[in-house]
Amino acid sequence: MKDSFWKDKNVFVTGCTGLLGSWLTEALYRRGANVVGLIRDLVPRSNLHALGCWERINVVRGDVADYALLERALNEYEVDTVFHLAAQTIVTIANRSPLSTFESNIKGTWNILEACRRVPTIRRVVVASSDKAYGDQEKLPYDEESPLQGRHPYDVSKSCADLIAQAYWKTYALPVAIARCGNLYGGGDLNWNRIVPGTIRSVDQGERPVIRSDGTFIRDYFYILDAVEGYLLLAEKAAEKGIAGQGFNFSDERQTTVLELVTLILKLMGKSKLKPDVRNEAKGEIRHQYLSAARARRLLSWKPLYTLEEGLKGTIDWYRKFFAEEEKRRKQ
Repeated sequence: MKDSFWKDKNVFVTGCTGLLGSWLTEALYRRGANVVGLIRDLVPRSNLHALGCWERINVVRGDVADYALLERALNEYEVDTVFHLAAQTIVTIANRSPLSTFESNIKGTWNILEACRRVPTIRRVVVASSDKAYGDQEKLPYDEESPLQGRHPYDVSKSCADLIAQAYWKTYALPVAIARCGNLYGGGDLNWNRIVPGTIRSVDQGERPVIRSDGTFIRDYFYILDAVEGYLLLAEKAAEKGIAGQGFNFSDERQTTVLELVTLILKLMGKSKLKPDVRNEAKGEIRHQYLSAARARRLLSWKPLYTLEEGLKGTIDWYRKFFAEEEKRRKQ
């Protein structure tokens, strides 16, 4: 699809201050969309501000747990397309605080889908699921036919949200499609307990990066700009036969251990002499997980544009600029 697809479309993005939401909002704005962002908390340091999008979009302040707010916003802004990205995304927080995670990730999803069902202007919806929705599987890589069987709080919340989205297609023919990505990384992620931003910040400060697991856990790390293009493509085709109601994996399909990832970041930052602090204290996490993106390649003509090294270089550059600006502001 050409960029003109998005020109003058009214697009509602939940979670627009997050990692994916901020970059997706910027991409939609550049393609000519009228973006309405749902924001719960004011986050002045968010990438949405850094990208200059804050002043360019309409902002609705509120929570996905507030159904009346969602229906009002979709109606009053005559929304055509919804990207539902808002979620509590940190596994350790989900383990510590499951109820708030379920409130955001499960109730928030049924609220937005029900509001979409009742608002006549809605033409397409994309729901952000996750590779974690599959739970722990023996068969690798996970494809879209793998059962959704989360076992721990975060994984369960994504399995439930995913199934609810499928139900709204099966029962009400709501034109919803579901995106399941590998571990997203990129500039703008201020959740420092995630491995990529946490490692970059530690190394920038001359400290040993912390690995909470034993370092052997395997994931596919997926660059945020590749994810944005995947979400846009999926939305453009969400109402089509064979796309609506379906889940789509997005991944570079490269298996990487946590230790390999951290070692690569150290190398790219010129700090290979720093040795990771491997604590082996992670609980409730899947040891080996990566996705097949064959369906997205076949039905969406999608493919990743960045290697892991290229994505990490871009990410490191973003954080170096961010840290420099932060330091400059502190000294003013």
